[in-house]
Amino acid sequence: MSRGFDAIATVTVDAPRSAVWDALTDPAKVKRYMHGTNLSTDWKVGSPIAWRGEWKGQPYEDKGKVLQIEPPRLLEFTHWSPMGGSEDRPENYHTVRCELAQEGATTILTLTQDNNPTQEDADKMAADNWGPMLEGLKQTAEQ
Repeated sequence: MSRGFDAIATVTVDAPRSAVWDALTDPAKVKRYMHGTNLSTDWKVGSPIAWRGEWKGQPYEDKGKVLQIEPPRLLEFTHWSPMGGSEDRPENYHTVRCELAQEGATTILTLTQDNNPTQEDADKMAADNWGPMLEGLKQTAEQ
């Protein structure tokens, strides 16, 4: 992994790893914490992923491809969003890696997103985007 600078966000979830994995990969649960996003994929290595929805009154479709999947421990995929302002070209995709570690009765989820142009951009992505998303995932998994 690791092109550019990495955005890293971590959350501790009071739920077993299987529940966190389910919240991460079940389209109905993803919709709850990702602003109503419709997730579409079969979660097979090489398969496409699409996130569709509406943001601030504008329709969008983000896309990517499944790179690795090892339930319930590891999920890695590429991601590109037209809202980022870049062209749909391979060098503009991020790689997102989600690692789940069971710690007693809790699960620690660490999300890493590469290919941010500066460390400041990476830190902002972690704080403003991934951090709140992981908090929503935490609430969903703990229900």
